[in-house]
Amino acid sequence: MHALLTSFLRTAFVGLALLGLAACSLFSPHDPRNDPSPLTEYEPAISSRVVWDVPIGSGFGYGFAPFSDGQLVYAATPDGAVVAVDLSSGSIRWRADAGTKLSAGVGSDGQISAVAAPDGTVIAFDYQGKELWQAKASSQVDVPPAVGSGVVVVRSSDYRIQAFDARDGELLWSVQRPGPALALKTTMQMIIVEDMLISGMPNGRLIAISLPDGNVLWEGTVAVSRGATDLDRISDVVGAPQIVGPLLCGVAYQGRIVCFNVAEGGFPLWEHDFSSTSGLASDPEQLYAASPRDTVYAFDIETGEERWSQNALRNRRLSGPAVVPQALAVGDYEGYLHFLGRFDGRLLGRLQLGSRGIVSPLLATARGVIAQTRSGNLVLVELN
Repeated sequence: MHALLTSFLRTAFVGLALLGLAACSLFSPHDPRNDPSPLTEYEPAISSRVVWDVPIGSGFGYGFAPFSDGQLVYAATPDGAVVAVDLSSGSIRWRADAGTKLSAGVGSDGQISAVAAPDGTVIAFDYQGKELWQAKASSQVDVPPAVGSGVVVVRSSDYRIQAFDARDGELLWSVQRPGPALALKTTMQMIIVEDMLISGMPNGRLIAISLPDGNVLWEGTVAVSRGATDLDRISDVVGAPQIVGPLLCGVAYQGRIVCFNVAEGGFPLWEHDFSSTSGLASDPEQLYAASPRDTVYAFDIETGEERWSQNALRNRRLSGPAVVPQALAVGDYEGYLHFLGRFDGRLLGRLQLGSRGIVSPLLATARGVIAQTRSGNLVLVELN
């Protein structure tokens, strides 16, 4: 009975906690401090418009994030739909059906695109959307695959990172790290840089792995678990790691925001206590992150000094941010894109993309901001 209760509590927490982490308990009195901030009236300083809006499929989830190689945008939905869309025109280059429900996608290098199913099945498609192979990860995959340097890499729920040969799906290597009893269910992404995979882990660490052989090249601590309970000790690295010049930066829930100087042995250049559930965005001068209650912050990339904070979007369940030349963009639970000044945080404008909300992290491109909505649409928004 105890084991069943423990299993139930874990499942309930992961399903609830991590839908927003700021919601009130159903059994607690209403607390107005948890209410989403009403939309603020202000004089817009920026204009935006939808360039194209493409239905992909149906469903949404934290394991889904659009990806672009500069020419095409790749995306997937939980019902098994996988598409490649022309960035300029919005025309669909190819559409595929994975033949099963999906839990994560999509990763691509422009030649190979990969998604994952709840049972750990990894499915790869070629540049025309034809299925190439299927392989099996060790457990469920809830993080979009990373594809590059001839490999498809997935991170599974048992805290294992596995690489498959992009040509035929053969397992090439596997790296596992100990993990906590509970992990966050929120947006997480891996990146590939110069034959190296960089991934956050649920143990509060960033890890760099050599893609050709799976050797661990470096590990750095973003957060250290603290507290008396499993809930208190959650310290997952969230969002996508950011590389800015010689700096590698990450942020963790109930942890810190840290920038490591890779050019000097990977030691922390600066670090601050901080917590986020949606991850980071960056430009050459600043890092941007929202707290669990959706106050947005900007930090100096070299010193860590807080440049500004903006709490007008408090409790609006913000998506992962994206930086474009004109603004910092975030999505919210009502389907609004909000545009903030990069150097002062002031509200510049907003645009609603339907009413069902935006969970997937936003994607910055040369043409504007890509949003994947809860309705299963892929949308390009241009700013002027």
